[in-house]
Amino acid sequence: MLYYLFDYLEREFDVPGAGLFQFISFRAGMATLLSLLITITFGKRLIQYLQKKQIGEVVRDLGLEGQLQKKGTPTMGGLIILSAIIIPTLLFAKLDNIYVILVLVATVWMGTVGFIDDYIKTFKKNKEGLAGRFKIVGQVGLGLIVGLTLYFHEDVRVRQFDEEMMGSITNVGEEIQEMPKGAYEDIKTTQTTIPFIKDNEADYKNFLSFITFGLVELPDAWTWVIYVAIVIFIVTAVSNGANITDGLDGLAAGTSATIGITLAIFAYVSGNLLFSQYLNVMYIPDLGELVVFATAFVGACMGFLWYNAFPAQVFMGDTGSLSIGGIIAVMAFAVRKEILLPIICGVFLIENLSVMLQIGYFKYTKNKYGTGRRIFAMAPLHHHFQKKNLHEAKIVSRFWLIGIMLAIFSLVTLKIR
Repeated sequence: MLYYLFDYLEREFDVPGAGLFQFISFRAGMATLLSLLITITFGKRLIQYLQKKQIGEVVRDLGLEGQLQKKGTPTMGGLIILSAIIIPTLLFAKLDNIYVILVLVATVWMGTVGFIDDYIKTFKKNKEGLAGRFKIVGQVGLGLIVGLTLYFHEDVRVRQFDEEMMGSITNVGEEIQEMPKGAYEDIKTTQTTIPFIKDNEADYKNFLSFITFGLVELPDAWTWVIYVAIVIFIVTAVSNGANITDGLDGLAAGTSATIGITLAIFAYVSGNLLFSQYLNVMYIPDLGELVVFATAFVGACMGFLWYNAFPAQVFMGDTGSLSIGGIIAVMAFAVRKEILLPIICGVFLIENLSVMLQIGYFKYTKNKYGTGRRIFAMAPLHHHFQKKNLHEAKIVSRFWLIGIMLAIFSLVTLKIR
């Protein structure tokens, strides 16, 4: 909203300083600062309200050190994160941008699913919360919205340039100021990026022949089915991964902040003509606006650590964890880096895999008495290390370091092919 106000003031009245709002970098910085302020100020009041209403975490005794001490800690703190994401985005981003609209929808959509789950757990005193099938319906619903929008919406395009005319560009900043006629063409494409490959663009329409082993020739019109199915799968997997990771104080929030910074860099590079040309990555028109949202997301996660770092004064609950996962998945598809998600979200992945392996191995080795063997002392993986008597704060800090290393490794793919 402020973008439109200051754009008007600059055009009509030439107000000094109003032109700063034309720069994505300035608005991203302001969104980060406001997000931090909201989490720190609003967070304290929400915690006091939750304590007053006795809205606390229900803890099952799993035999973990310090676990029972967390009983009664206020939950539903994800409302702090959602507020700190949505408000700065509404104030500083261009609200007619398709990518901004999509991530806002993802925030509200998955936040609502998570809130219903937390509400059932806390107010209805039902430890199970929202039934798993309804969570899946919510995740599939978001995947459908995102997949169909990214595939069919006319504003989701990639810019192709005429290399011979590129030298005649005279003035390029964060926005294209002047380009020769015929120097570029915006096209609809289902291409995405494959890391560490020189010509690193793959097209989803080629997946049609891949899944049929080349035996059946399927029409290209079927590409949207494959694309939407992949979006649904990844949205579900990442949101569940974030939800599972949210088991120790500060673990999910700190890890998500690192992921958010990584995706913000990818968005800035792909949305900036100079950087995209220098690094030879896809230039995606209007994608740079996603940086404003991404930095608000990072500020919200980092600010939440003010109250969520060990020992936590509040938990994000499913309101926060499910929405964080959904947001990350949608941003990854927007910047066309979804294939990189196993690396960028490596912490989420190993947490998910630890649960799957534990359950699968237990069932495989289960005998007639109903007992089986386990790979880990406890799953998810962070609980395994707790069982090994590592302090919670040390586990979290080490997972953060792993997340940072994976983020750096992901960014290296911009240059190493």
